[in-house]
Amino acid sequence: MSRWTRVQLDTHLTSVSSPVIVASKGTICYCFTDGETARVRESFAEDAVSKKWYNMFVSVDANAQPGQETPEEPPADAARMVAEIAASVPAATTFAAQVSNPSSFAEIYNAAEIASPAHGYTILKIARMLQSEHLKGLPLEVKRSSILVALDAAGAKIEDIIQDAVKRDRALDSFERVLEKSRGEVESAKIEENRKIEAEMSRMLAEYRARIQANNEAVAKENERFAKWQSQKQQEERTIADAVAYFVSENPITVSGNPAPPGGAKKQGT
Repeated sequence: MSRWTRVQLDTHLTSVSSPVIVASKGTICYCFTDGETARVRESFAEDAVSKKWYNMFVSVDANAQPGQETPEEPPADAARMVAEIAASVPAATTFAAQVSNPSSFAEIYNAAEIASPAHGYTILKIARMLQSEHLKGLPLEVKRSSILVALDAAGAKIEDIIQDAVKRDRALDSFERVLEKSRGEVESAKIEENRKIEAEMSRMLAEYRARIQANNEAVAKENERFAKWQSQKQQEERTIADAVAYFVSENPITVSGNPAPPGGAKKQGT
């Protein structure tokens, strides 16, 4: 079974049950132990501590195949540790400042007063390290062990990193609730505003329809009045034309809708 072990990079390595391979930028030191303390050359240890995190990898399995990932089951005490860390972080985050740009997660973390520790290692830095070109394509356990070595070299505890991750997650969840509340308030306000606008539109529409109806009725009355007057006018013109017809051969009077009779004789003959 593949097994990977984190080793303290010091001038002494404590006993382990299998060969330990410590690699630092191409340098490999084999330390075979049989229950006795193995001493690593002091010059190598000092060189390892001075290197970047990605120059230090630790493995105790010489048979692991490239690209093969064989994660171990987390021990019960590790699961208990994670549970205790999660329980120690408040479920709701209080923000000490307004977040002007919700798209800036850094601003959200600052408002939640999540500060980077003195050693500089946060879960975000760990995430960047895991995705860097130095660890890309390596087995899962190599990545995990390499990160642990880097944390040891910086004096950082994995518990601090997990707590940092939980704090940031809780801050994001809390800010999501803040945004959801704000979104809900905007939605409710706009729905109510739309209801009032629709009511105002209905009132105005009814008013305009009443005005249009009144205008149509006024036009209808005018048309009726005009038609009645035209009828009276036609009758009046006919009366005048009939009287003139007795004295002229060509009647100059026009009767609306019908020509006036040309003369009195013809008029009488009709």
